[in-house]
Amino acid sequence: MRQLDMDEKTLEMVAMTLRRSELFEGLPEPHLIRGAKSGTLLHFTEGEVLMEEGQPADSFYVVLTGEATVRVTHPRRGDPIDVGSLTAGDVVGEMGPLLDEPRSATVMAREAILALQFKREVLLSLFEHLPQFAMSMCRMLAGRLQNASRMIPLPDHGDGAEPPPSDVLGLLPVDFCRRNRVVPLSVEDGVLKVGFMADPSPAVVASIGDQVPGMEVRAVRVDPTFWDRAMEGREGGAAGEPVAAPATGEAAPAPAAAPTASSPGLDRILRRMVAEGASDLFLGGGVRPYWRVDGDVIELSDIPVFGADQVLEMLEPVLAQRNLDEFAERNDTDCAHAIPGVARFRVNLFRDTRGVGAVLRVIPDKILPLEKLGMPPAVESMCDHPKGLVLVTGPTGSGKSTTLAAMIDHINRTRRSHIITMEDPVEFVHQCRKSLVNQREVGPHTESFNKALRAALREDPDIVLVGELRDLETISLALETALTGHLVFGTLHTSTAIGTIDRIVDIFPAEDQNRVRSALADALKGVVAQTLCKRIGGGRVAGCEILVVNSAVANLIREGKPHQVVNVMQTGKAEGNQLLNEHLAELVKAKVVDAQEALSKTPEPRDLAKTLGL
Repeated sequence: MRQLDMDEKTLEMVAMTLRRSELFEGLPEPHLIRGAKSGTLLHFTEGEVLMEEGQPADSFYVVLTGEATVRVTHPRRGDPIDVGSLTAGDVVGEMGPLLDEPRSATVMAREAILALQFKREVLLSLFEHLPQFAMSMCRMLAGRLQNASRMIPLPDHGDGAEPPPSDVLGLLPVDFCRRNRVVPLSVEDGVLKVGFMADPSPAVVASIGDQVPGMEVRAVRVDPTFWDRAMEGREGGAAGEPVAAPATGEAAPAPAAAPTASSPGLDRILRRMVAEGASDLFLGGGVRPYWRVDGDVIELSDIPVFGADQVLEMLEPVLAQRNLDEFAERNDTDCAHAIPGVARFRVNLFRDTRGVGAVLRVIPDKILPLEKLGMPPAVESMCDHPKGLVLVTGPTGSGKSTTLAAMIDHINRTRRSHIITMEDPVEFVHQCRKSLVNQREVGPHTESFNKALRAALREDPDIVLVGELRDLETISLALETALTGHLVFGTLHTSTAIGTIDRIVDIFPAEDQNRVRSALADALKGVVAQTLCKRIGGGRVAGCEILVVNSAVANLIREGKPHQVVNVMQTGKAEGNQLLNEHLAELVKAKVVDAQEALSKTPEPRDLAKTLGL
């Protein structure tokens, strides 16, 4: 651990992080700066301990950069258990100084991190001189208490119990059991006893009740060893064996250019990944695999730690020679991999400090229609324009590709058109329905997005999809294509409709921006800005902001007044306009999304909190 000086530049970085922290958010700027200056800036290297369970508690921390692991001692077995992680803005260790009690957990740097330390006497001084800080602390602790009060305390199932019979195990789907770490244990007098590895929320218990109508659900605790043994019986084999995914619709064959080879070790994990509802798989040397389920990253504790080159050895059979050459030259490469009848996967292979790593994302073999995705009618209407630019935006992993695939599929089923897609790599595979569909992949089919766009103008398309508008030339060509009689779809990594307009204009030099505003005003037909939220009871749902461009919006874009577009959206809801916070508030009030989850996904949490009465 090393103490760092806080110069003006560092102070601004610290203040910027504190603004996002639930403890300091909302403080007036002078008070925020004062709070930042009252802390001690510390640097911890990977593996260093910020605080240790059982030690005296004389301070608390706000994580500024990097990631830390929270670890506690198992009350019966005595071994350490990782119970959470901390990232920028997270507060940890505040209970000890407040209660004058020893630390209840160990916090260790998972990677090099910066943290702001506040000593107990500083904490008391902040309480005394900054009432707003005291209120923020009360709100934060009250929120944690409320979350804890929603958890159901579980009696222990007991050690040495026999695994449940197969007919009981079959009462709940295996993917549901794995996602929620539950296992059905017994049925007696209309009562289903269910084992949980952790305290469940009432929503999980309610979901189980929905799946076994007429039965009372009684929860008990089971330890990981028993759960693993029970799940082996559930699947009729080892926990790591593949589980066939249920048929959910027509399977699209992989494109001819996709690798046809397989890797048994990789495919076994990928089959299990699909069956258990994970969206992303993370592989790396020196660690066990992880995957993302409903937004949370979870370690696969039953798979051994990978060696430094094991990931490359596992993926090498499914990589085309082009990808192997690119990886040897650049140390990263993108491609697609397909398991027929299961799913396609977007693959990124890279090198890092531990060796070779990879991230694989599931691309379902079935394209869901827009209404099944929860998209409002205005999104479908955007597909009916004869020409123009339609943008789907949001952070990485927000479901942009899924929404775009549904929009292209709608056109494919309803219009007689020529559709050209340019992707990196090809994800959803479209069969030719009413439309002719050509899908081109950057690498094997074209050198870049902008070269593919230039070629598309000579290929007589009606609809063009550009996987990512990532540079000035591609954006410029997309605008030109939209203005010359084509309907163009594209994506950007922006979180709001207004931010999307600003991003496109700002990427051009100042002397070109007036021309770009005029072109964008004429071309833009709509923006769908979305973010994925955890659904209460499991799964995820999209929160959406919808901008339908009319003459008023076009004039504001042309005049360089995008900040006034919000007013048009608020008064033009009948046309399909929808603000993100309005939709998130609807999801919270309908008990689809938890309020704290919605607040964490909006760029304007204060406005949403006010709407929700928090």
